[in-house]
Amino acid sequence: MDEVINENIKSDVLPYDFVKENNVIASKTKNGYLVTSPRKLSKNLYQEVQRFLNSSFKFELCDPGKFNEILTNSFAATNHQNDISEELSDEFDLQDFAGSINATEDLLSGNNDTPIIKLINGIISQAIKSRASDIHFEPYEDHIAIRFRIDGILKEILRQDSKIASVLISRIKIISGLDISERRLPQDGRVSLSLGDKSVDVRVSSLPSSYGERIVLRILDKQAAQINIDDLGLPPKILANYKSSLKNPEGIILFTGPTGSGKTTTLYAGLRYLSDSSQNILTVEDPIEYTLNGIGQTQVNNKTGYTFAKGLRAILRQDPDIVMVGEMRDIETAQIGIQSSLTGHLVLSTVHTNSAVAAITRLRDMGIESFLLASSLRTIISQRLVRRLCPHCKTKDKPSIKSIDIFGLDKNKSVYSAKGCDECNHTGYQGRIAIAECIQIDKTLKDFIHNNASENEISEYVFKDNQSIDQASVDLITSGVTSCEEIIRINNIQEDASI
Repeated sequence: MDEVINENIKSDVLPYDFVKENNVIASKTKNGYLVTSPRKLSKNLYQEVQRFLNSSFKFELCDPGKFNEILTNSFAATNHQNDISEELSDEFDLQDFAGSINATEDLLSGNNDTPIIKLINGIISQAIKSRASDIHFEPYEDHIAIRFRIDGILKEILRQDSKIASVLISRIKIISGLDISERRLPQDGRVSLSLGDKSVDVRVSSLPSSYGERIVLRILDKQAAQINIDDLGLPPKILANYKSSLKNPEGIILFTGPTGSGKTTTLYAGLRYLSDSSQNILTVEDPIEYTLNGIGQTQVNNKTGYTFAKGLRAILRQDPDIVMVGEMRDIETAQIGIQSSLTGHLVLSTVHTNSAVAAITRLRDMGIESFLLASSLRTIISQRLVRRLCPHCKTKDKPSIKSIDIFGLDKNKSVYSAKGCDECNHTGYQGRIAIAECIQIDKTLKDFIHNNASENEISEYVFKDNQSIDQASVDLITSGVTSCEEIIRINNIQEDASI
């Protein structure tokens, strides 16, 4: 049976909702139709299938697990559309088209799913054009909300009838190769799409919720993986330190910052800077954000027990020169990474802390000995992504008392604030810029770390001659690049805080 199905499967013979409801799938074969189900067909269902096919057919039982696999793979194969711009004209208006879709019986029956396909393509297309990093599909009792994350902020762009939520989410699961029959467990998938000459990878995550599955699409622009290290937007001194550290034959380069701060992009740019045929570069990631030519990448899988620590141990037996570990999130991974750096490997990794100095104390708290940190650390870079004020509508104003207190601004000098216009979708901001701080581990700092110096002591020494993120933030405010409100938001500054 498997041979016949796998060779000749053409499963769009029956509507998807009929297949899903009745657990029956019809395949076009050389000898007619083959109908497969994990259970025997009732008389009524047999007649209904026959009516749909308008023909007699051969029936075979199938194992439930195998049936779900065939169902997912076959529908994905027959309905997958790589070029999402194929059905969209230049004049396509997502809001108008979404408003024209009604949850009719015809649409929900699956006999005419073209509007749903076009709606999804339109949503993804607009997200890419809007530079969104994520698309959220969120079902509620009476509606489904679609939101974009643009420059780190979520914004609702559509609200549709809850009746179409299930068919909308099912279609997304189909194109991303998820199990469309599984609604009780979270799932992860991936799909490559193109919009004209622009190629993107989309990472798909589903999560069961009260009113159906929530879906989040993470848009991974393949061009971002090809960014040159000189185009990162890092301050010249920090960029020079980064490049210098990458030339070290051994040691650890750490990146810190919250989720969405651009750590991965900076890390990948460093790997591309190093990549040549003379070195073996291997990575262990969770997940692999972008594929890089000439670099061996492996992804952790907690279901099979393939953790960062196991992956790191494995790639160290692959004769690497440079190793990238997605994150040092536990003592075992950190210990192996540090030992690797002390035995002739250059190790790049990330740690989730709010500052560069805090990465040292975080590793200490994990249980790493201070003398090992002093010997292995070379560079720590901490960064954030801050929204730029829209150049078309930003307005000049006097700083508020709160801003003067927090940032130490001159009350007689003007700053800029967000207003909003058509150019920036009335957000007041357009694009983002990186702010960063860098610690270079010199002999004096090694002694500080070795002797268990406090965070304050290390910070006082490091930022005596180097700019901190807080100082870089104030520079962006006074130069009119961003606003006080944006720096307060991105750094989570409290009312009574002072930089």
